[in-house]
Amino acid sequence: MAKRLTVVWPHGFCSGVARAVQAAETLLSRCRGEKVYCLNEIVHNQQVVSRLTSLGMVFVSRVEQVPEGALLLFSAHGVSPDVVRQAAARRLRVIDATCPFVTKVHAEVRRFAAQGACVVCIGHRRHEEVVGVAGEAPAHVRIVESAEEAESLAVPAGVPVAVVTQTTLGEAQVGAVMRVLERRFPGLRLPSSTDVCYATRNRQQAVAALAARCRRVLVLGSANSSNSQRLVETARAAGAEAVLVSERGQLDGLAFEEDLALGLTSGASTPESFLNEVVVGLQSRYGFPEPEVLTAVEEDSHVFRLPALPV
Repeated sequence: MAKRLTVVWPHGFCSGVARAVQAAETLLSRCRGEKVYCLNEIVHNQQVVSRLTSLGMVFVSRVEQVPEGALLLFSAHGVSPDVVRQAAARRLRVIDATCPFVTKVHAEVRRFAAQGACVVCIGHRRHEEVVGVAGEAPAHVRIVESAEEAESLAVPAGVPVAVVTQTTLGEAQVGAVMRVLERRFPGLRLPSSTDVCYATRNRQQAVAALAARCRRVLVLGSANSSNSQRLVETARAAGAEAVLVSERGQLDGLAFEEDLALGLTSGASTPESFLNEVVVGLQSRYGFPEPEVLTAVEEDSHVFRLPALPV
């Protein structure tokens, strides 16, 4: 049996990532001669960050690293109100590239906090998105990463409990925590619609279908990409060997058997150019044929309007 390569659809950029990257590229093209700063990685992908750096973007980890009055882009992950205030105090010209789905979660936290609720945020407490969401109402928000943490969560008697979710989590992780919360807090208040974004759900469903056909799955994405890591977990749960590939050189450390059925997908922050580069490498160096495409989920892409940019 010969080698087989299957690329699953949907994969790659979600609409929030596409919006943020397009905003960054447009800003850089309009502001030639002026430095443009970005707070943290605009998206969690090393190819995107490297390309924007080559175009002149300066990435910083703190607002105070940006000169007063300069242009500052907020990443797709969003920021807390405290960061917004810091930027205003330095008279920075801010362009907010926060994903609209993340903005929705911020609004939910404000609404639940105004009701006096204890707001449980299911997510990874060190992830920029969760840090920004929790910063909307620090006195009200409790971050919960697992079902075990949900079991031990202490809430004063008589205080209503609400829940929001990091947009890039896996359905299994969210489900495990939700079962505990719903059992412990019968009046649990929920968002009007799910917080896990459509692209995250679709890519997880797609990689599960891919894993059913391929013994090994390569997930293209950076190690700090939550949605890419969840794709690896989903593929493994579906029975495949799954490997996260962050750069093409990692292919050299993998063994590709002559009869291997190999599946390929990419996280929501991974550019299509990287997937194409990996496909070329698999064909030229390891003898894989032209990939077949598996359409596992029909996806109607959202198109978000760009944030306001300097003319």
